[in-house]
Amino acid sequence: MGKKQSNLVFVLHASLAAFGTYFCMYAFRKPFSVATFDGLAFWGINYKILLVIIQVLGYALSKFIGIKVISELKPNRRLLYLISLIAIAEFSLILFGIVPAPYNMVFMFFNGLPLGMIWGIVFSYVEGRRVTDILGVVLSSSFIVSSGVVKSVGLYVMTSWGISEFWMPSVTGALFFVPLLICSYALQKVPPPTEEDIANRTERIPMTALDRKNLVKQFFFPLLLVVLFYTFLTAFRDFRDNFARELWDSIGYEGDVSVFSTSEIIIAIVVLLIIGAIFYIKNNFKALLTYHALLLLGTVVLAGSTIMFQMGVLDPFVWMVSTGFGLYICYVPFNCLFFDRFIATFKVKGNSGFLIYIADAFGYVGSVLVLLYKNFGQANVSWLNFFVYGTYAVALIGIVSTIMLFFHFGARYKTEQINKQLDYGK
Repeated sequence: MGKKQSNLVFVLHASLAAFGTYFCMYAFRKPFSVATFDGLAFWGINYKILLVIIQVLGYALSKFIGIKVISELKPNRRLLYLISLIAIAEFSLILFGIVPAPYNMVFMFFNGLPLGMIWGIVFSYVEGRRVTDILGVVLSSSFIVSSGVVKSVGLYVMTSWGISEFWMPSVTGALFFVPLLICSYALQKVPPPTEEDIANRTERIPMTALDRKNLVKQFFFPLLLVVLFYTFLTAFRDFRDNFARELWDSIGYEGDVSVFSTSEIIIAIVVLLIIGAIFYIKNNFKALLTYHALLLLGTVVLAGSTIMFQMGVLDPFVWMVSTGFGLYICYVPFNCLFFDRFIATFKVKGNSGFLIYIADAFGYVGSVLVLLYKNFGQANVSWLNFFVYGTYAVALIGIVSTIMLFFHFGARYKTEQINKQLDYGK
């Protein structure tokens, strides 16, 4: 088998295994959000909002725990962690169906708690490679597509099988458990990075507490900007995801099962093609700057499409797809590829998981705060209007942060290159 053919086989194997594993994970996390739980409220808060908040709290805590666990994760422990965490999440959904409301809400916390670790485990298999841009974008497209697909499956389970809103999440998860086992086993068979990968992208190693402290100290300012932007980005991407049914219903697609999948598949394909093309940029610094251009593109599309929708010149379906594109073209790079190129550019000692989980931890805290603000501060504002206002906030913060990051990294890289030349000349 020739080298090109061998590389193609590797890419297909790794990308399909990673995509399939994370795709199936979403079946344990998102189906409950397609239920409306009409008429249920406790302590003055809508029951569905309570469920979303509690699950996200578990997910957010998982991200904070993951800052240490994922950054220190050793390759031989990955598969055991992955399967064990999924099993805990499914068992929590079963208990959610058994225990009556509102007491079953606690099991949504224990559902989110293990699932927050899965992304870091899966991405650790594919980072630090010459083809990570391709693998990363295929992996990232999984959570765009899967979110819509598992909602469609969940709605089908309720409408066609007569399963209640409380049992639907565990039934949907059970449908995906065996496929997840198969995909995760295939992922475990992915070979480690080659010497050529390491030379091109920097070796990825488990980090110590001192490594983490030094990295944050060295890059505190750009990390602060990333976390600020990503917090707003995650909050409203998560809001769009968790309340997709309410948003689609409000623009005329009530009862349409296919719209969840159709819209997200379109977004995934476009995002995949655009971000995947960055694979051809071999220079890590140029690729890092290109990601900044995509961040600007996303924020402009987000704001521009919303303005056109409010003016009545943009079709509602096209607007929802456009906002999804704007959010995901920004969200996907921060989930893997931005940090992968960042580490390669500045020869950071560590791994992407640590940086991803710092951003994610604060991102999901932001998601909880937005939900609380919606319920207590903007209770009379419709789901649609609240989302519209949110898109403008994300766009403004994103544009300012991206421009500052662009100039900071440019100046920093130039300084490092000058210092290297001076050291070489000594």
